[in-house]
Parts: sequence; structure tokens; C-alpha cells
Amino acid sequence: MSGTEKGRARAEQAKGKAKEALGRALDNERMTAEGRAEQVKGDARHAKEDVKDAFRH
Repeated sequence: MSGTEKGRARAEQAKGKAKEALGRALDNERMTAEGRAEQVKGDARHAKEDVKDAFRH
């Protein structure tokens, strides 16, 4: 299950990075901020899974 969650985290990070880049290209501050927020959410999900893995081993 941990691999699935880490995959979701990576996908969320990539989606956020793309949205942020598109927002910058279009000079859309809202889209840029949403992209950053998605990246942070993905980072938090990935960190949570790392902590869970640390306690399993």
C-alpha cells in the first residue's frame, strides 16, 4: 500500500509542478498558487509515507 500512496504523491507533485508552470506562462497567479499548493500536498503525503515506512523497518 505504501508504494501506491507514494505513487499518488509523486503524481500530485508532478501535476502541481505542471499547473504552476502553466500558470506562470499564462501569467495567472491563481493557477500558479494552486500548483504550488498541490506540490505541497504531494510533499506532505510523501513525507507521511516515509514516516510510516521508518516505523515498519
